[in-house]
Amino acid sequence: MNVVVENMEKQFIKRLREEREKAKISQLDLALKAGLSQNLVNFIETGKRVPNLHTVFKLCVALNINPAVLFDEPDEAKENAKQQILALVQHYL
Repeated sequence: MNVVVENMEKQFIKRLREEREKAKISQLDLALKAGLSQNLVNFIETGKRVPNLHTVFKLCVALNINPAVLFDEPDEAKENAKQQILALVQHYL
């Protein structure tokens, strides 16, 4: 599988878990809110299953988040990239 796709999947899994934990709900609670099985939520969070688009939307509705949140890079990664760019610009000025 393409390395870029694998990294995106890992990022998605990490962000899903972070958002669930931020909402302070268990996998079971998320599953119930989303109308999914707890096993499916567990399998998604452990990378054993890749959710289809419909399931992603159900999870997002249950977490009350925009789907982009699960695919967006965290602010920390953006800040690191920004600092690297600024350092390069300063180096060449």
